[in-house]
Amino acid sequence: MKYPLLVPTMPTVAQLQPYLQKIDDNRWYTNFGPLNSELEARLGQALQVKEQGLSITSVAECTAGLELALQAHGLPVGARVLTPSLTFVATGTAIVRSGYTPVFADVDPAAWILTPAVAEAALATTHFDAVMPVSTFGAEQDVQGWAEFARKHGKPVIIDAAGSFGNQRVCPGVTVVFSLHATKSLGAGEGGAVIGTHAVVDRIRRLANFGIEVSTGLVDEAGTNAKLSEYHAAVGLASMDMWESIKSARRVLRTRYLAALRSADLPIQLQALPENGVYPTFPVALAEGINSHWVIEKLTAAGIGTRRWYCPPLHEHKAFAAYDCAGDLPVTASLGKRIVGIPFHLHLLDGAVDEIVELFGRILASAGQAD
Repeated sequence: MKYPLLVPTMPTVAQLQPYLQKIDDNRWYTNFGPLNSELEARLGQALQVKEQGLSITSVAECTAGLELALQAHGLPVGARVLTPSLTFVATGTAIVRSGYTPVFADVDPAAWILTPAVAEAALATTHFDAVMPVSTFGAEQDVQGWAEFARKHGKPVIIDAAGSFGNQRVCPGVTVVFSLHATKSLGAGEGGAVIGTHAVVDRIRRLANFGIEVSTGLVDEAGTNAKLSEYHAAVGLASMDMWESIKSARRVLRTRYLAALRSADLPIQLQALPENGVYPTFPVALAEGINSHWVIEKLTAAGIGTRRWYCPPLHEHKAFAAYDCAGDLPVTASLGKRIVGIPFHLHLLDGAVDEIVELFGRILASAGQAD
């Protein structure tokens, strides 16, 4: 593949070495070690966690963070959680595996995310007990709007902010879960972080250690093993050292793409996003009537990596087909047939963006000839 879809930007051996030496010196390898604490502090500083009276805890990966955040909010078994159907499968599996019931919602036609306004509209026809909106493709969720929604309706809000570190803000009244997967803008290989109230985060931290109350050794509530190892914390810290340069490079890459796409005037729709954001992917929605399967086949043949995100939407997967939808999902139905990802990573050499857009344009120009 000449231009793969995603190539992670991760620390080199040399960048990791000082942190690995700390592990050797400390002889502490997991169970909330000193590197774990250092990573939490640096992530918390970037997100202004303390300034807002919130807490942060690391987790082994984002999906575990979502599951534990749901559990920590004390929802009854079977509670109905409103979530977008246009999202990665982990959002749905986290709800189901936690003993809750997903209720699939539509998304805003411009931003491609479940917004407080969409949730308000769903309330008119659909019962749900909590909401799990998603920062889809790195889009920032309106935390202040969600905090007001939670306060007004008494429904917990847990934001699946997996791919939006660098964009997604936090605030009291909302729990936010980030991913540190290698494919994200800030990567630790695997890992995640949860930000919320002191009570919620303390409970998540205990649940991530099997539910053990350290002072007594007793388990009042069954948890799991979702602790971040010191080795993953080391990678996360080395990535944090690179963060300013990563942010700048990703912004420059997106600016190049936007300029090339606007110049080419292709039959596509872009997600409504702030242009100065830090995004892990670059999805586009093909114009109605263009066969996305055919386009992806041609892109692949031309050496351009791509993927249909998130197609089909969750409510069309066998694992989730039996769960309710909050009415019809017309925006999701449309986007679910049209979104494709194009290569977006910091290993694209000069000229790559122009070549990708030119090839993409040629393929789209001939898309009308597809069966």
